[in-house]
Amino acid sequence: MHRDRPYGPILNMLRTAGLRPTRQRLGLARLLFEGEGYHHVTAEMLHSRALSENISVSLATVYNTLNQFIEGGLLKEVVVTSGLSYFDTNTESHHHFYIENTGQLIDIPSESVGISHLPPLPEGANLRSIDVVIRLEG
Repeated sequence: MHRDRPYGPILNMLRTAGLRPTRQRLGLARLLFEGEGYHHVTAEMLHSRALSENISVSLATVYNTLNQFIEGGLLKEVVVTSGLSYFDTNTESHHHFYIENTGQLIDIPSESVGISHLPPLPEGANLRSIDVVIRLEG
């Protein structure tokens, strides 16, 4: 167990999410979850950071790992535009500002956004969540 010590909380988080703590998952989880506050990253941003931190991982593995983290409840995907998703370490219900010319994503507390009317849901459908992305020019 000595070699698990540097990754203690991250190791436990992965195991609790039902994910086997491989070297690559541990490295990517450390980049995502260590430090202060919540993080919004694209797969490409995480891949670049991993390479700069000497974590040998392909972009395909980064995407696969991010999707596994979503399935395990560790991340939330925020689709900003077609082909552009951010991965958010804040899995609580909330919304976002997206500053288009800088690519910055900023959290908005869920209670700051009110939805006063929704159309009738299709028969048999259940509302799972409402995700609001407010696009801004910076």
